[in-house]
Amino acid sequence: MAKDEPSIADEEWERFLRDAEAGSRSAPVEPSARARMVSRRLREETGPPPGWRTHQPPRRGRRKVWHVVGLLLAVGLLALALDPGRVVGWFGDTDGASASPAGEPASQLPTPEEPFRGSPAADWYDGLAGISVPEARATGWMTKEQVARALDRTQAFLAASSLDPEVLRGERPEEAIALINPRQRDVQDYLAAAFREPSQENDPLLLFSRFSQSKVRLVGDVVKTRGQLTYREGRRGAVEVTSDVTYVYPVVRAGTDGDEVARTIARRETVMSWDDPAEVITEAGTFSLLSYKVDATNGGCDNSTGYFLPEFTAERAPEGSGQGPEVDPYDRDTSMDTRMREGEETECGTATRT
Repeated sequence: MAKDEPSIADEEWERFLRDAEAGSRSAPVEPSARARMVSRRLREETGPPPGWRTHQPPRRGRRKVWHVVGLLLAVGLLALALDPGRVVGWFGDTDGASASPAGEPASQLPTPEEPFRGSPAADWYDGLAGISVPEARATGWMTKEQVARALDRTQAFLAASSLDPEVLRGERPEEAIALINPRQRDVQDYLAAAFREPSQENDPLLLFSRFSQSKVRLVGDVVKTRGQLTYREGRRGAVEVTSDVTYVYPVVRAGTDGDEVARTIARRETVMSWDDPAEVITEAGTFSLLSYKVDATNGGCDNSTGYFLPEFTAERAPEGSGQGPEVDPYDRDTSMDTRMREGEETECGTATRT
């Protein structure tokens, strides 16, 4: 984490201390995901904004929505017509783990050899290849070459947080964490708590994909992705990069032959600020987090374990878990802000498929 390599020269740091004592507006400021998310929300919301002290942003700008897997009634599917009670989920009959998901043709069910069969993700690219990256141009305080490096490092963060095989197996994402500004206190507090004692408030799944090896194992080494990076000039001349990416993870039960494949789908939107060290307290090669959100399907409802917990056919979702509007987890036309608003009133929505 290059702790011994300060991003601000000693002379600059001394000037900052003098300016701070004098109340100068030119002194570098400490980054805060909380403060930046508040300002963003106030800009986006209609009507008169509430005062700073009266507005509490949810989870320091971090949002998550869970979906259990449901099935839409389809015309002509006799099995569903005869057994409408199975619309609750992918998870099939409680009488037998060998039953196929309702209405799903056997030829479309995923297998260990073809874990993305029957899914739109079968036509997606693998890993970073599925994430489109815009052409670099001089923006804010950065030259064209610096923007290109920022985009490369943003991709490195996505790979280290959501694609790295060891992280997916539950290891601590050290390489990803090393890219986050260590001077951003609220985020560093969140990271420390998330891996020490995960909770609904401090959930590592907001930023990182992790599965418990005692529960499941991933099928093969391919994660399908679709998404993009965008960027713009942010506050104080920073380069603000937004990643909006959907990840599809195929898994089987741990300790089995792996005949049944389940899929967990996570869509993440992360907004990163590559700050000017003359304006914001940072370290070279790191970004500050402005906001981070996750919309997860078949990852476990009301889950605060710090791991995705996929369910299989025999594990029907508890009654009433799938509430709220139905969501297609492969849909990328609906914005994440809309997804978050739709999920505000329910702990678990209902996904139409995985």
